[in-house]
Amino acid sequence: MQVTDYRTAIISDLSEISANQWDKLHQANFNDDINPFLSYAYLHALEKSGSACANTGWRTNFLTLWQGSELHAAIPLYLKSHSYGEYVFDWAWANAYQQHNLPYYPKLVSAIPFTPVTGIRLLALSDTARAALVKTLCRYQKDSNTSSCHVLFTTKEQAMQLQDTGFMVRYGVQFHWENEAYRDFSDFLSRLEQKKRKNILAERRKVREAGIHFIHKTGHAISEQDWLFFVQCYQNTYQQHGAGSGYLNLDFFLTIGTSMPDNLLLIIAERNGKPIAASLLFHSKNTVYGRYWGCLEYHPCLHFETAYYQPLEFCINNKIACFEGGAQGEHKMARGFLPQTTYSAHSLAHPAFANAVELFLAREQDGIQNYMDELHEHNPFLSHRA
Repeated sequence: MQVTDYRTAIISDLSEISANQWDKLHQANFNDDINPFLSYAYLHALEKSGSACANTGWRTNFLTLWQGSELHAAIPLYLKSHSYGEYVFDWAWANAYQQHNLPYYPKLVSAIPFTPVTGIRLLALSDTARAALVKTLCRYQKDSNTSSCHVLFTTKEQAMQLQDTGFMVRYGVQFHWENEAYRDFSDFLSRLEQKKRKNILAERRKVREAGIHFIHKTGHAISEQDWLFFVQCYQNTYQQHGAGSGYLNLDFFLTIGTSMPDNLLLIIAERNGKPIAASLLFHSKNTVYGRYWGCLEYHPCLHFETAYYQPLEFCINNKIACFEGGAQGEHKMARGFLPQTTYSAHSLAHPAFANAVELFLAREQDGIQNYMDELHEHNPFLSHRA
């Protein structure tokens, strides 16, 4: 497949690309805040560990554009045989296809597997290369005999660019915390409504009175023993919710512990000298991404302290601008997280189903806007009420 001056290649194994080639392209798309989930280290660890691979329904299918040996554009793309681990739910669409005896799978998905992290998906050295990538993606979907193509949790700008080529945009909501140059955690609390402030202080006091304290580990300070404990907590969370095993395995965590230590923060809760809970966060220069948490002992408010308040202190102490708390969670608003719109882009090959989905998304968008308006009315900060 050829587009203008670019050679197109479908990458089915990330080892076909060197880390230098990928990260050069990756870094060209950010100013000074590299997204760790788009790094070669992260994506390769998913594949190498067997967490995201053909056997788990995530067949690597990266679409790339080249000039000679230089990578000019790429999109992390997977051939999916199910809809698990995406966080933009299309089960109703899949069921509708099944009811009409039409195959919905395989489908093409551009996403960071198993995490609803937001960010760019169309990596390119120039606007020209990015436009060529979009054109190639549209053509590839038509030629690949797939039902659809889904670009999840992309930026508004890239969602609109895809919309201009026929994709349909879907809106969602996440809750992010922003650092307003807080001096310390008390300064942050002082900006909240009194009731919210009192509730947080009460939650933190319960954890403290239970004799629980916390250790923050970053980089190479995270030992193999720490990873073994964390994975035990991580898997326990899935089992407690009746969801079987977690998507990610021990090999994945051990690999990123070696290949991208500077982007990791492991918070371990201890009681009576024994570790009882942990949360794993990824971070760049300006953003912390809350991801995985688990515990071996239940204590009231331990989740909030380990997964929210400790990371917020880390953000404040290190002058990090934003904390993305992950999917779901209106309860996060009471803890200073505010609603943000998310964007995904979808293209369905079947004309009748595309029309039906377009009508569905229009109705859903109205509902999302009403939901956002309602959320903004419950802003927890004092300045909002002034």
